[in-house]
Amino acid sequence: MVLNKTFNKIWNITTTVIVAIVVVVAIVLMGLRLIGFQAYTVLSGSMEPNYSAGDLIYVKSINPNKIKVGDAITFVMNEELTVATHRVIKIDSQNQHFYTKGDANDTPDANPVHFNNLIGKPKFAISGLGYVSNWIQNPPGTYIAITVGLLLILAVFLPDFLKNKEPEEQSAANTQEIAQEKAELEKIRAEIVAAKAELEEAKNKTE
Repeated sequence: MVLNKTFNKIWNITTTVIVAIVVVVAIVLMGLRLIGFQAYTVLSGSMEPNYSAGDLIYVKSINPNKIKVGDAITFVMNEELTVATHRVIKIDSQNQHFYTKGDANDTPDANPVHFNNLIGKPKFAISGLGYVSNWIQNPPGTYIAITVGLLLILAVFLPDFLKNKEPEEQSAANTQEIAQEKAELEKIRAEIVAAKAELEEAKNKTE
């Protein structure tokens, strides 16, 4: 019983910590979108050392007119809807164009960015989390993440399930034990009745 209590305590602490970590990661990956942030994975080193490949950057929508030269912006680069984050080196307000360049690139980007293609301005980044985000959002990572989530849910409720199961098993064992004792008592009773009958028969013969 003491071992069971110790095991349950350790199990509860472990599963609570794991669930807490999963919740924090989920909030970091998805929850910030609820307050207006969009998360994007940095796929190249064009903005190093500020943003490295694998970083997850959080972008906040902003009015194009508030962008200044020197700001890093996230934008749709082409018709394939490729998203990039580069730094503004020049602004053509009349034609509504940003001219951009990657911090690690030697030359500016070939095409200007129209104001309409602006997604927002990066606010912060988490190193390496982009790989996790991409892995979860694409098979087989999606399926593995769902499976792990379900296993965690089962793990959290497993001690309570076993705790509820123990009285049932104990009750079943007690019922079986009572039935066995009752059967033995009936057998003894039958033997006593039979012995009594034999004594009565022997007595009648003697008389």
